[in-house]
Amino acid sequence: MSDEIKYTLNVQSVDNPLTKEAGDKRFVLVSNGTADFDRVISEIMAVNPGLERETVEAVVKLEHRTIMRLTLSGMRVSNGLFSAVASPKGRAGASWDPAVNQLNITIAQGAEWREAIRQTTVNVLGDKAEVMYVSGTTDAATRATDRTATPGYPFTVEGNYLKLVGEDPGVGITLISEEGTETRIDPAMVAVNEPKKLVFFIPATLEAGAYTLRIATQYTSTGNLVKSPRTVESALYIGIAPTTPDEGGSTGEDDGDHQLG
Repeated sequence: MSDEIKYTLNVQSVDNPLTKEAGDKRFVLVSNGTADFDRVISEIMAVNPGLERETVEAVVKLEHRTIMRLTLSGMRVSNGLFSAVASPKGRAGASWDPAVNQLNITIAQGAEWREAIRQTTVNVLGDKAEVMYVSGTTDAATRATDRTATPGYPFTVEGNYLKLVGEDPGVGITLISEEGTETRIDPAMVAVNEPKKLVFFIPATLEAGAYTLRIATQYTSTGNLVKSPRTVESALYIGIAPTTPDEGGSTGEDDGDHQLG
């Protein structure tokens, strides 16, 4: 596979949010967007247009179901591209307690993926512009870094230009449910408010589900506030996110973030 297809990725350098050392940088991926199920099927159809789309969709969905059934039956699935295995988390007790225990699916690169990575050309496009972005998150309850959060516990967001500053009514942190319900984070619940890091408490009353995390601020590095708040949005799941083999192992940074202003 890797002998026939050549892969190319673009990266840019940004300040490392984990250190205060001047000039310490790291690379972040230049995202080309998100490929959902329909995009994957369309890509398969583009490679082999003679296939029936309904057949391709049925086969891919069947593979998903089979991998889920095997991993959730205690097997490690290894298909060449990746391996997947169920991983119990939390303190052990006399019985399984969903309040403290959870199941994750751990994804690891397979031989085919490692070879494709080895053949990938990485272009460095220079420094990333000084824009607002989210590079990663950490849930204090589970230590998860997969953009999941636990109600009632602190949640850490790392990135750039995140400090909440300004009198504009839009400044602040908002959690937006799939139904469009907006929950504003009380400023008193923000424990750390820094340009590269925010730590705030997830409201204990929030129901589990998919949310959009919106951060808006008038902060600038020069101290002169921008007239209209800069805004960045990122996907977030409250509770234990449902996983599929193509989602459970995602560890990419700068994934799913959208700068709005």
